[in-house]
Amino acid sequence: MELDELKTAWRTLDQRLERGNEINLQLFRDRRLDKARSSLRPLFWGQIAQMLFGLVFIALAALLWSDKPDVINVIVAGVTVQAYGVACILMAGLVLGGMRRIDYSSPVLDIQKQVAGIRRTYILSGMIAGLPWWFLWLPILMVLAALAGVNLYGHAPALIWSGLGVAAAGLIATRWLLRWSRNPKRPRLAQAVDDALTGASLRRAQAQMEELRRFEQE
Repeated sequence: MELDELKTAWRTLDQRLERGNEINLQLFRDRRLDKARSSLRPLFWGQIAQMLFGLVFIALAALLWSDKPDVINVIVAGVTVQAYGVACILMAGLVLGGMRRIDYSSPVLDIQKQVAGIRRTYILSGMIAGLPWWFLWLPILMVLAALAGVNLYGHAPALIWSGLGVAAAGLIATRWLLRWSRNPKRPRLAQAVDDALTGASLRRAQAQMEELRRFEQE
């Protein structure tokens, strides 16, 4: 075999190997992206459930408005309940919007940034949906009592004020516990809290993206 023929054969083999590597990389990328999409499905349905959850509070407030309350503390309680329902729906919508905007054809780093953005919104959504329950049970109780024709604050103001005190103490304790758990001296606890706030779906999706990023860099 002449030198030119050998060079041509070697170049052809090299091109085939390069195409093979590109195909393998694309197949690996497609598998990881499919797994990432599958990982986010529970998150999607979780946000749908949160929207339905929010609708329950809006419906409860609507029942109160249909009775045309004229007592200020009852009106404030109804507005609080309705605002909570709207906030739940709004935050779930923001998470779903972020999921819908993920461009899986983008570079892996860009996809990771998009998933990280969803994670931040999801954590904020969880705080908005969860932390107010230290206080929210009071306006809900007041609305339910008003629907039964009872002004709870007018009949038992001590219950409301003591409930507010307990709620404030609980919220402060929760904030302190969260800050305490994130101390660098307790890395395992900090990681456990972070995992709990992030949710399993997002953690799995982030793991798939990280594995794909490492594979592309090798």
